[in-house]
Amino acid sequence: MKMRGDSTTLSLLLPWTPRRRSEEFRNSLISLHPITLSLFPLSLFFVFQPIFLKTCEMVDSNTSSGSPEETQNPNPDGNAPSESDLVLDNLAQKVQESLSLEKRHKFWETQPVGQFKEIGNTSLPEGPIEAPTPLSEVKQEPYNLPNLYEWVTCEINSEEVCNEIYNLLANNYVEDDENMFRFNYSKEFLRWALQPPGYFKSWHIGVRVKSSKKMVAFISGIPARIRVRDEVVNMAEINFLCVHKKLRTKRLAPVMIKEVTRRVHLENIWQATYTAGVVLPTPIATCQYWHRSLNPKKLIDVGFSRLGARMTMSRTIKLYKLPESTVTQGFRKMKILDVPAVTRLIRNYLSQFVVAPDFDEHDVEHWLLPKENVVDSYLVESPETHEVTDFCSFYTLPSSILGNQNYSTLKAAYSFYNVSTKTPLLQLMNDALIVAKQRDYDVFNALDVMHNETFLKELKFGPGDGKLHYYLYNYRIRHALNPSELGLVLL
Repeated sequence: MKMRGDSTTLSLLLPWTPRRRSEEFRNSLISLHPITLSLFPLSLFFVFQPIFLKTCEMVDSNTSSGSPEETQNPNPDGNAPSESDLVLDNLAQKVQESLSLEKRHKFWETQPVGQFKEIGNTSLPEGPIEAPTPLSEVKQEPYNLPNLYEWVTCEINSEEVCNEIYNLLANNYVEDDENMFRFNYSKEFLRWALQPPGYFKSWHIGVRVKSSKKMVAFISGIPARIRVRDEVVNMAEINFLCVHKKLRTKRLAPVMIKEVTRRVHLENIWQATYTAGVVLPTPIATCQYWHRSLNPKKLIDVGFSRLGARMTMSRTIKLYKLPESTVTQGFRKMKILDVPAVTRLIRNYLSQFVVAPDFDEHDVEHWLLPKENVVDSYLVESPETHEVTDFCSFYTLPSSILGNQNYSTLKAAYSFYNVSTKTPLLQLMNDALIVAKQRDYDVFNALDVMHNETFLKELKFGPGDGKLHYYLYNYRIRHALNPSELGLVLL
């Protein structure tokens, strides 16, 4: 399922592309509409010269009939493959066999990323592939925009500027090909996503029309610390690349990508992690999204889901019915005083995974302390010892429902970080579903990373058929990882 909008994203940076049609899953008779696999946030980890990417497929600028803003590749050698669901073991041989000579990975073969030809070569060292470029060689002046436009550094705490960014995204960001749904990031979510500890205001980049001062494009970046095995690496996360629908022939996006690259380089950041729904050289892991219906009648009414064969609406509602209240003793909402305990809990939990964020107390307070309609976090506190033993969280990303007379918003929860030490994870996540249902979410989504696979089928999540591929840039891991070896969730 393709998505419309200025989904011309950064191939190097793209950790999200729309998931397509989901399968009818075992033991339930309701199947998910293709759009259920399309509504995931565009969040990017970034560094170095990127190439151009549509939300669901790599684009060959020599053959596509789309507009330049949708198809132009900033790097003339950046030809790229079609999406593939091949397992990684066969990736190198079969991808190369399926593509013509002209479409092979000429660009990626010049970049410090894992190469298909290296798969299985255990003699290559793990760690950085290339040394950093001297900062003196980083371009000091902004890239030139077309004459009618100018750069602006956005002050996200300004109500006026935040409104401008919100309206730009709400009207021009990613939507499905059938014009049924479009992301609707709240202003509170945007402020949360763009201002983690140590953020750089200079990485919040807008483009205005010189004459009218109207904001017509936006791209952002935030810093992140990612641990790969025993090494903590500074990286940059890029997000919210959006160009106004009427300006997609003006070639703004490639310049924006280069400009955010320049600003990130000025902070001496050279490694990256990112995900994409397409196969590039070379995934360190391939994951899948799963979806749990909370409000099946609404999902069916708006075309998000469809009624399964031989199923009535009443039987479908009964199938997905949840208890009225949580069952775990000591299950409660996280408070500010819980930050130290949650930090210890989550750091210990994430230490078992090969790739994971390196959270300190400031990070936990920012990313996991509950914020209304942004992020929800719950923990289990032992009634006897008052020890915090378990934790679960999810963030909120609604979508506008287009052209429906009865509904305007689809409210979706996305599983974030979950830690189980005393309470079984299945029980903990069932309680998470219950509180999400109580708070009127329509659907609950989760990746099969960490230990999530252990609860997905039992809790009636349905698998999607689109894959989410994880990558590291300028950092080599010799062996591809299983999703259960990843401790990383990107917004």
